[in-house]
Amino acid sequence: MDQTRNRELLSLTAILTTAACGLGALVVLVKKFSLNQGENKIVRARQRRAVSLKAAEEAVLKYREATLDVNKRLNCCTGILLESFDQLKTVGSSKEGLLYGVPISIKENIDYKGYDSTCGVVSRLEQPAPVDSVLVEVLKRQGAIPFVKTNIPQSMLNYDCGNPIYGQTLHPRNPQKTPGGSSGGEGALIATGGSLLGCGTDIGGSIRFPASFCGICGFKPTAGRLSSKGISSISRGQKSVLASVGPLARDVDSLALFMQAVLCDHLFSLDPTVPPIPFNLEIYQSSRPLRIGYFEDDSYQQPSPSMIRSLREVKALLERAGHTVVPFTLPRIRYALMELTLKGVLADGGVTMLNSLKGCPLDPCLSSQILPYYLPNPVKKLLSFLLKPLFPRGAASLNSLRGVGSVPGLWKQHASVEDYIHETIAEWRRCELDVLLCPMLGPAFKALYPGKLTCATSYTIIYNALNFPAGAVPVDTVTAEDEEELKHYEGKFKDFWDRLFKEAVSGAEGLPTAVQCVALPWQDELCLRFMREVEQLVKQNRK
Repeated sequence: MDQTRNRELLSLTAILTTAACGLGALVVLVKKFSLNQGENKIVRARQRRAVSLKAAEEAVLKYREATLDVNKRLNCCTGILLESFDQLKTVGSSKEGLLYGVPISIKENIDYKGYDSTCGVVSRLEQPAPVDSVLVEVLKRQGAIPFVKTNIPQSMLNYDCGNPIYGQTLHPRNPQKTPGGSSGGEGALIATGGSLLGCGTDIGGSIRFPASFCGICGFKPTAGRLSSKGISSISRGQKSVLASVGPLARDVDSLALFMQAVLCDHLFSLDPTVPPIPFNLEIYQSSRPLRIGYFEDDSYQQPSPSMIRSLREVKALLERAGHTVVPFTLPRIRYALMELTLKGVLADGGVTMLNSLKGCPLDPCLSSQILPYYLPNPVKKLLSFLLKPLFPRGAASLNSLRGVGSVPGLWKQHASVEDYIHETIAEWRRCELDVLLCPMLGPAFKALYPGKLTCATSYTIIYNALNFPAGAVPVDTVTAEDEEELKHYEGKFKDFWDRLFKEAVSGAEGLPTAVQCVALPWQDELCLRFMREVEQLVKQNRK
């Protein structure tokens, strides 16, 4: 976007956010008087209103320059939702709703009436949503004020954050790094304080990557727990690896508040396909000791030194707090990643994705990733055979990119996913686990590297295939010792991807690290409770 439009957009962001705070204070004052009370009380109330609005105006002037500077660096917003100003005018009429008066950012692909949901694809421009998505409607009913849409990578099947329409979003702490994706605009905006609470989507880690890279919290609920009606996607209809809608924020309590607010009767009425299960606050607030499974390495992508260190630190904190932590191994991980996740997401051989990009300029963050998709299936098969002795992971990936080949093949693939879910749950039950602690990809990659390293999604996408709720919680920052240890990193396979991974995560001293918390399907509250436990133990340890 040009500089003028960017300045207008960011000015509006500052005005809106500050005005929301000012008007929130105003509502508290105005509600104290009744129209039947004396004229003097009315005069005093109006005077208090003038004072609060003057304070808001001064706050805007004070912080406008800083806000413009931050957003000019990061390019994390795709548009201000101007209708939110109308919502601000009426915010004092009712104080109902758990999110009353809270400005909330939403990912670009979440429908808001009158605005495009392009998924970063040029062909979807100038097709404004006719109505709000169910989630936006429920957020408004709960008093929240959706005020901005945030940036995403082209197609959203990528964990960088650039597209030909809105450009590249940068990492809040290092412009050479990516904030992650595909909810990268959310991660960058929330990490810098530009939004208190955001809403993203996740099909392979798209909430958890930005949370990890930017040092905030992100939660992927069980798919189907929240409504996906009005959420745009270029791969709608793909059912092997499920997408979820979920929150991002700077603390776990805010994630839980979001879930508590939207899991309401209004949501269940608007979308009867969502199970009418309100948020269970008792489970979230429970303090009983947990039996926690953990692993340091998924046996597919060797983690970075800071990933392992963060996990070990959290494991030790959990054990000292009285929880039981036991080893756990995901069954047949390489099979699951190639035959179930990659072959599931691209069951059509990538045809749908490529069709959506026809006639569109290709963003650099995506180009290296999709180059193999263009190859005819016989060529993919031949290259897979030739590469197998030299580059086994690359060969297996090429073979999976051929897709399932037929409708019977798709049904068989769906059945295999179901079998794997039950196999994993059986192993979980055998170990008598409540929850699972595992590595979270990080630290932040250099820009343009995610498209070259789809292999590194192994730590997150597996839980989309399993449909287990999962969340990322910040732990620490990369140390000089982590960077020194990284110099000796060779990887599990010592192949081309391992060398790229080392390059991608290097130069990250001072950037955030995280761990991932996982629970069984529909145990979202337990997953959040575990995330909060980790968060609190980490904070106490810092003190």
